[in-house]
Amino acid sequence: MSREFVIGLDIGTTSVKACVFNLHGKLVADVEKMINSAYPRQGWVEQNPIEIEQSAIVATREAIEKAAIEKNEIVSLGFSAAMHSLLCVNDKGTPISPALIWADGRSYKQAEDIINTIGKNVYSKTGTPIHPMTPFVKLLWMKEQEYEPYQKAKYFMSIKEYILQCWFGQRVIDYSMASATGLFNPATHKWEQELLELTGITENQLSEIVPPTKVLMGIKRDKAEAMGISPEMPVVVGAADGQLANLGNGAILPGEVAVSVGTSGAIRQVTKGVKISENQETFCYSFTEDSSIIGGPTNNGGIALQWLKDLLKDERSFTEFLSDAGQVAPGAEGLLFLPYLNGERAPIWNQRAKGNFYGVSITHKREHFIRAVLEGVTFNLYQIGKALERLTGEPEKVYVNGGLARSPLWLQMMADIFEAEIYVSESHHSAAWGAAWTSLVAINKVNSFEEIKQNIPMGKPTIPNKENSIRYKKIYQNYEMLANDMVKYFR
Repeated sequence: MSREFVIGLDIGTTSVKACVFNLHGKLVADVEKMINSAYPRQGWVEQNPIEIEQSAIVATREAIEKAAIEKNEIVSLGFSAAMHSLLCVNDKGTPISPALIWADGRSYKQAEDIINTIGKNVYSKTGTPIHPMTPFVKLLWMKEQEYEPYQKAKYFMSIKEYILQCWFGQRVIDYSMASATGLFNPATHKWEQELLELTGITENQLSEIVPPTKVLMGIKRDKAEAMGISPEMPVVVGAADGQLANLGNGAILPGEVAVSVGTSGAIRQVTKGVKISENQETFCYSFTEDSSIIGGPTNNGGIALQWLKDLLKDERSFTEFLSDAGQVAPGAEGLLFLPYLNGERAPIWNQRAKGNFYGVSITHKREHFIRAVLEGVTFNLYQIGKALERLTGEPEKVYVNGGLARSPLWLQMMADIFEAEIYVSESHHSAAWGAAWTSLVAINKVNSFEEIKQNIPMGKPTIPNKENSIRYKKIYQNYEMLANDMVKYFR
């Protein structure tokens, strides 16, 4: 009996991950290659797309070698990628600018101008909140600043599109990545001409919009050889990491919410059609022809905890560092933390937001601050979740993935604050598994997206502690009042 495997390639913000799975979701091997970010000025965050493309090749080859499998045993490869990156490319397909990633905030003025004028109209058409993260607003900055690469560019694309162009010579973008640009209408699945005119670019400078199940054949032979795959192996375009993390977790039915917390974080739910928040609190990004992902991203997940760990010069492992928070009761003895260290997207959509500790007393020690930061990150996710509830109703199940999902302390905190059972896959590579499964759907190896629910190795759920939940309800009310009151100071 022949063996069959599938690869999920996940191009994230901090790393490239290549994961080899069997067809039932069991992780066989994974390789991670870190991505370097440059910070040339305050608020600017850039990455080198050429280096990332090479890392994707090396990670894939090493994952296949680590899995000790033959190239003819790999049935397909699916793509996942972080949203909102933008680079300028010449007519030969060569980058003439670095990639500006989602965390790049240089276009905050352009975002404010749009919000104060036509923002509501733009949001109602695209489902994408107006924020410096989006390529739409980045393009406005490029145009107004007469950015030289923008003026010379033949094409504009994300890091994922660039890699696919390098490998296949084709410019394609899936529905979710197109949604994330802020230039796409999820109801019509077309580029919004009015917004293209504002940015000064034309439709032919963007990629062809395709479904996530689009199959690309005939990868360039030198690329295939470097990756250790067959040139005839199908590669599937896939989608954005948010959509695929939901799929890889199994959070694809009504009432099922997925929470991802790595460097940043997000809370998302699959819905039929398009659902737009009246208060512009959430995004609505297409996934397939008839489904979308609605939710909200936060800039401040694990990055807030890493900041505190660095600040305290704590050289222990992350697990040991977080364990100190377990010495303190819920509420950190009155210490509250607004986790807006890196500006903020949902729920306040304010790039100028700043982090705050409130209620500091002389009795507070390092463990209180660790607990307060962990709770602040979780309260922020909960606040985004409350906005999501207004569109979809209360969640029945919460699925969690990302680095923090490895912390039992945090999983209990999530269960207590959300008052819901928390489910975690035994594999932490939910986006990669979602990408791999999408490729299996595309090549008709499996019957549907929904079938993935029978192919996710799931651990035991974390059950909420009722006493802690009651306590957290009161603490959250204070957090929400503080968060709402502080907004007026972020100028």
